[in-house]
Amino acid sequence: MPELPEVETIRQNLRRGGATLPSILGWNVESAQVLWARSLVMPGVDEFKRRLIGQQVVDIGRRGKFLIVELSKDALLIHLHMSGDLVVEENREPVATHCRVAIEFENGQRLAFIDARKFGRLWLTAEKETILSDLGPEPLDDAFQAQDLYRRLHAHRRRLKPLLLDQTFLAGLGNIYADEALNLARLHPLMLSNQVSAADAERLWRAIRAVIEEGIQRNGASIDWVYRGGEFQNYFRVYQRTGQPCRECGEAIQRIVIGQRSAHFCPNCQRL
Repeated sequence: MPELPEVETIRQNLRRGGATLPSILGWNVESAQVLWARSLVMPGVDEFKRRLIGQQVVDIGRRGKFLIVELSKDALLIHLHMSGDLVVEENREPVATHCRVAIEFENGQRLAFIDARKFGRLWLTAEKETILSDLGPEPLDDAFQAQDLYRRLHAHRRRLKPLLLDQTFLAGLGNIYADEALNLARLHPLMLSNQVSAADAERLWRAIRAVIEEGIQRNGASIDWVYRGGEFQNYFRVYQRTGQPCRECGEAIQRIVIGQRSAHFCPNCQRL
């Protein structure tokens, strides 16, 4: 599943243009196709297609793992989930097999939402905060500091790894960056959140920001066929490196399952 750095990379490419996507700012919607109605959370298919016509793309934003296409009247929220992807192509090209929604522009281009597993979702709304209001703070937000993380950790009594994956606790982290951050902070994924010291919390805060910033710098991680162009996977410290030596101490990386989600860690550097 694309996490914050992957979604941020797509946002930047759509906004300013990049290696895989042109900038779509200023483009005017001519029409839309909905090829899998369940991809839409709101509104219904007919209203979705009607409301989009004539709207202009004025900005591209992000909140957690949500991509936000700001239009002249509404906001189009896109959550890629497990296999979602966005492709900009010419309208004359055949629609891809797994295209679920296609937004066609007056300049002959279209934005295609590709989703093989059909878990991705779209919302068209004039009140985006009603959808985003439950999300936790943004890890890179200047207003979110180490002491804020410490307070939030101590408001719970949960294992660190599942808590970091909870989008209401902190927005944008998934399996990859939670594992990487915990390793960099030298904290065990099974440690209870209310046992984290102030010093531990500051290390974790710095680690979360560091791995996310590096992930963005390296255009995310390309470990699944649905996401392309990233290279952060070449620099993983622990994620998907089970049995390989820790880059710090040489101990074999281990994998455990916590609440049906995997966690990769170094048993020497991250002692419980």
